Amino acid sequence: MIYLDNNATTRIAPEVAEAMLPYLTKFFGNPSSAHALGREMKQAVENARQEVAELIGAADASEVVFTSCGSESDNWAINGALATQPEKKHIVTTQVEHEAVRNLCQQLETQGYEVSWIGVNSEGELDMEGLRQALRDDTAIVSVMLANNETGVLFPISEIGQLVRERTNALFHVDGVQAVGKLPIDLKSWQVDLFALSGHKFHAPQGIGALYMRRGVDLPSFIVGGKQEDGRRAGTSAVPGIVGLGAASRLARLEDDHDTVLDLRNLLEDSILNEIPNARLNGPADRSKRLPNTSNISFEYVEGQNILTHLDEAGIYVSTGSACHSSSHESSPTLRAMNVPYTAAQGSVRFSVGRYNTEAEIRETLTVLPGIIKKLVDMSPYENELKALYAKRG
Repeated sequence: MIYLDNNATTRIAPEVAEAMLPYLTKFFGNPSSAHALGREMKQAVENARQEVAELIGAADASEVVFTSCGSESDNWAINGALATQPEKKHIVTTQVEHEAVRNLCQQLETQGYEVSWIGVNSEGELDMEGLRQALRDDTAIVSVMLANNETGVLFPISEIGQLVRERTNALFHVDGVQAVGKLPIDLKSWQVDLFALSGHKFHAPQGIGALYMRRGVDLPSFIVGGKQEDGRRAGTSAVPGIVGLGAASRLARLEDDHDTVLDLRNLLEDSILNEIPNARLNGPADRSKRLPNTSNISFEYVEGQNILTHLDEAGIYVSTGSACHSSSHESSPTLRAMNVPYTAAQGSVRFSVGRYNTEAEIRETLTVLPGIIKKLVDMSPYENELKALYAKRG
């Protein structure tokens, strides 16, 4: 198996599994209990909170609240921000957000809220002037991702935060799910009020996430019940998952494997773009503007789902970047916002490298992939267009 779908989820790190195991067996108490076993669990939760805070550069561990996932964190941030400012009915977000933000904002449009959808250029970079013009006195929240889950394109969060502060009293929410563990993050130096993360994106288990709330930001509880998480989120704490998130945060902070991941991604990306004539990159050629592990590549005039199927049969796991449905034949909102032509968007594939990939795996992928693309090219109805591409590249 060659797993190149690390933006979808990552394997649990051995160090994380080892840290979790005692809390799946020996330590099983409720951290809200007053007895010694409960206190042991409570201390484990607080130790994990400190590790997460250090990873994201929070000023204080109390700014970290544990949730079930990134989607919950995003939903809580946006709905909570609106609940604290009922007189404001304006939201600013982008056309390329994850579904957890995009679908929620579309739903809010049906409930009397006005949403300004900021566009991107052909390389997926945010229209900063469009953002500037969209900010208003009645803007309740600005919600922007740090790194795009499909293309890896990074948004200038520090600059956006300054702009939000200068022009509005809105809360600034950042979906940091794809970036945590892959990039240095220092929320003490950014004008960010709310920041979402999810453990399974950086080698913690699925089902655990967190929401950073800057000190002074007080959102109503998303779940009504007990007084867990200092009264901010009800429900018995998922201690094994929280411990896993803490261990993964420590691992991400102390293990310096970013250069290795970057080198593997670059080897894969360069070889594909150089060797396959109908391959094109979706995103900036300037790699400093993208996540170090992500390549979104379109193979023009072939279907991404067919590429995925053939790679799957070869034991190589990736994602299609187009989310193209047979019923609608629409490419993903991200690629549409970038004005990627349909004949390219339908053939997009996201390769996302992780810390456990090897050079041998990348080279094996590069051995298998060109033959798959050539086979699908020979079957494509766009014969003339493909002949022109292949002739141009020799």
